Amino acid sequence: MEQVADKIRCDACPVLCYIRDGLRGACDRYANQAGKLVRVDAHVLLERAHAEGGKLVPFLSRAGDWDGTIVNEASTFVTAIGAGTTYPDYKPAPFIVASEVEGVDMITVVTEGIFSYCGVKVKIDTDRHLGPETAPVRVDGEQIGHVTTAEYGSQMLSLGGVRHLTGGSKKEGRITCDALLSLCNGKPVEATIDGGATIIMEAGKAPVINGVPEIRMRVGCGSATIGMFAKQWIDHVDEVVVVDDHITGVLSEHQAGKFLGVRDTGIKIKGHRSTPGRYFKVAHPGTGWGGTDLTDPLTILKPFDKAEAWPGLRMLMVSTTGEHSAYYELNGSCEPVQKDLPPALARSVERIAENCEPALCTVLFMGGAGGSLRAGVTENPVLLTKSIKDTLTRVTCGGAPVFVWPGGGITFMADVTKLPANAFGYVPTPALVAPIEFTMTRADYEALGGHMAEVRRVADFAAMHGKSRQPVIEGNPWPLELK
Repeated sequence: MEQVADKIRCDACPVLCYIRDGLRGACDRYANQAGKLVRVDAHVLLERAHAEGGKLVPFLSRAGDWDGTIVNEASTFVTAIGAGTTYPDYKPAPFIVASEVEGVDMITVVTEGIFSYCGVKVKIDTDRHLGPETAPVRVDGEQIGHVTTAEYGSQMLSLGGVRHLTGGSKKEGRITCDALLSLCNGKPVEATIDGGATIIMEAGKAPVINGVPEIRMRVGCGSATIGMFAKQWIDHVDEVVVVDDHITGVLSEHQAGKFLGVRDTGIKIKGHRSTPGRYFKVAHPGTGWGGTDLTDPLTILKPFDKAEAWPGLRMLMVSTTGEHSAYYELNGSCEPVQKDLPPALARSVERIAENCEPALCTVLFMGGAGGSLRAGVTENPVLLTKSIKDTLTRVTCGGAPVFVWPGGGITFMADVTKLPANAFGYVPTPALVAPIEFTMTRADYEALGGHMAEVRRVADFAAMHGKSRQPVIEGNPWPLELK
C-alpha cells in the first residue's frame, strides 16, 4: 500500500487504484478507512454441523456475523471468500491456517485468485434448438462465448475466457466480466445466440427460452423412448413414432418392437435411416416437436406401403418430452387421419412427461490457477502442482469440491451453486476473483517449501473482526475430512 497525499494506492490487483478516505476502489472490495486499506466484504468461515441426539445442528444458532466464539478447529474451515489476494504475488497467501483434525496437523492455504484465464461452462437442459454449434453467444451485442455440443437433452455453452475478457474491445471485456460475475454469483443473465434463441440463464433455475420458461428436459432420444415404453404401448396401438431432432424412433422397426412381436406397418420415414427403427435428420432443428422445426409431425412421413399397412391401423406420434402428441388411424386409402387420443395412450404420454427431469441451468466456474498465485503457497511453485496431481493436496473453491483437470497446471471446475452466496468478485482489468484453498498435512506443506513462518492457528481468528460464519452447504464434503 502506498500513500499519496490524501489517497492510498491499493495493490490488491493490477489496476492499482488510488482511493480517497471513505471511498472504495473500482472493484468495490477494498476501501480507504482513515488512511488504512481495508477489505470491505466479510471473510467467510464455514461451520461444520455435528450430531446431537441423532440430529444435525449447526454449532452456532444462526449464520451471520461472528460473535468471537471459537469451536473445535476440525469443525471450522477458513475459506478464501473475503480473504484477499496474494497480488503482487511475491508475498505469501493472505491466510495460512493450521488446524488439528483427528490428531493430524493440517494446513490450509487461503487466497482469492485473480483469474483472467477463466470462464463458465453452462449446461442448459432443453429439447429445443438454441443455436448452431459454434454460434456466438452475445450479451448487449458483445460476444461473450459460443455454443458447443449438445449432450443428450442438454445444450452446452462455453462463456468467457481470456480472449473475450482481454483480447477484444474494452466493452467486450467489461460485458463478459459482468456476465460471468452474475452467473457465478447466481444471478440471471439474458443472452442471444446468433441464428438461434434468446435465453435467460440462472444457476439452479429453469432456463427461459424465447420468453417461455422451460419445464422439462427430454426423457431420452426417440430410440431410447421406444426402449423404455414399448411394452406399455403394444396392447393399445400398432405403430409409434417418437419425433426427435437427433434420433427419431419407429416402434415397428425398432429392436424393442421386434422382440415384442410388433407387426410391420408399412410406415415410411423421411430422413437418414441408421440402424433399424432409428432415423437421423428427419427435420431441421427448432423449437417444435422434439427439438425440430415441426409443427405437423405428418410431414416426416412418406405414403404408407399398402402391401403392409391396413385400414384402421392405429398410430401414436409423440415428442421426447411428451409435450407434443397426436393419434391417427389409417383410412381406406391407408392415409393417417387424426383422432382423439385414447385414454390408455394419454396415460403413456403422461408417463413420458413424468420421466423427464426438471429443466435446469447448471453453471460451472472454470479457472486456470497454474500461475503466480502458487507463489503464495510455496517458494517452489511447481511442487504445489505436483502435490495436487499426487492427491496430497486438496483443492477447494470457497469450501466447495472441485474437479481438477489432468495434465499441466491447476485447471479446475466448481459448481457455483455449491459455494456460499456472492463468493465471486472482480477486478476491472477485467478479471474474475474466485476463492481457492489448498489443504494438506503440515508435513506435506513443509515438504513443499511452504511459508511456515506465516502459519497461524484457527484460534487466532478470535481477535479479528468482520468475519462471517456460515454452515457448510448441504451435500458438500467437509474440506478437512481425512481420506
